[in-house]
Amino acid sequence: MLKVEHGNLGGIHIKVLFIGDIVGSVGRKAIQHNLPELKRKHNPHIIIANGENAASGRGITAAIVKDLLDLGVHGITMGNHTWDNKEIFDFIDDEPRMIRPANFPPDTPGRGHTIIKANGKELGIVNLQGRTFLPPIDCPFRAADDIVDSMRKKVKHILVDFHAEATSEKIAMGWHLDGRASIVVGTHTHVQSNDDIILPQGTAYMTDVGMVGPREGILGMEREAVLRKFKTQLPVRFQVDTGKWHFHAVVVELNDQTGRAERIQKIRLREDEWTME
Repeated sequence: MLKVEHGNLGGIHIKVLFIGDIVGSVGRKAIQHNLPELKRKHNPHIIIANGENAASGRGITAAIVKDLLDLGVHGITMGNHTWDNKEIFDFIDDEPRMIRPANFPPDTPGRGHTIIKANGKELGIVNLQGRTFLPPIDCPFRAADDIVDSMRKKVKHILVDFHAEATSEKIAMGWHLDGRASIVVGTHTHVQSNDDIILPQGTAYMTDVGMVGPREGILGMEREAVLRKFKTQLPVRFQVDTGKWHFHAVVVELNDQTGRAERIQKIRLREDEWTME
């Protein structure tokens, strides 16, 4: 396991485990396999996971939401595949622990932010979606301003999952929210970045947490179909790959008195190379 830590400890703390995009049944299997040991090792107060690819790579179902919550996940974020599984319209308004991008148009079903309470701690979570190389929606920076500034009046710690394609847009959001959000992490690209850092005003930042799912595909999809698409430019149906998993996440430790991040640590695990140092 590759481990990177930044920051010094002090004061009373809250630990947050954020799990990257869960992709298909292999990703769900990896959650079942790894989460108990991650909880034992890191003892996080609150666990958040991105679930927008959990159902066959596109969207999520009520049964998967229940399974994740039963395993100990406290909150679920989504992204551009939020609406791909039509079943979501039957339950998204009734599940306060799951959020979709807050900068979707007004009157969109569901909620874009919520406050998670677990193990005596509180964490505000916000989901935003980028606009660069993704469908045009409302401005994520203006939405962040409105939501984060309002939430800071209610809760000290705020995590923002910025589901975006462009690294520049994600980095810009990190700087934009430095000192206002405790954690800003990126999702969507399925490739874990190596830029985990605590910004000058105390925000833990990482461009992309990575994914939890098939490690031998291409971003979780079967290799052959993706290669055919690149080589021929013909329409191709992508399917979630099978086989061995890899598991990407991040643990952040926050100061309960100041709301600032004091440590950020990447988690990278691979099936058959599974260790807990």
